[in-house]
Amino acid sequence: MPLVRGELVGMIWARPLKVGQDALTGIAELSNVAAAARADEVVLAWATHDVAAAFELPIIGPAPCLNMVLATRDGHVLHQFPYTEQLLSRGFEGWASVTPDCRPVPAPQPGGELLPPIQAAVDFSFTPLELDHPNPFGVTVVLIEEDGYPVRLTEAFAR
Repeated sequence: MPLVRGELVGMIWARPLKVGQDALTGIAELSNVAAAARADEVVLAWATHDVAAAFELPIIGPAPCLNMVLATRDGHVLHQFPYTEQLLSRGFEGWASVTPDCRPVPAPQPGGELLPPIQAAVDFSFTPLELDHPNPFGVTVVLIEEDGYPVRLTEAFAR
């Protein structure tokens, strides 16, 4: 979620990712819209298990956990929201219905360690895109949507 002067530009979700190098590329490419919008803040959110599985990395920190980082050019703050899953029911074909049970939340971590793909997405969000186009933001949004990333812009930034 890129922000410009405190205003939300929109939301970009990761496209379907293959485990390994494609996942790294897919996460890093999320930053293109932020870079094109010249965002001064970004918020990234991810689940510990999902990122660890996508990058074939060991799980570091609380798990399961929703992680959120608020980043600017000057640094970032990592927020973690651990939870457990309570089984509600088990359905056909192994599907389960669960509900999260929130656990105590650790203090925000200024400069907290980020997994390499998340750090790359943060860094690239503030790296200017060099596009020779009259509307670099608009063309970036179109290209990233064509690559399979769901994008939802706010009215102020809609093309």
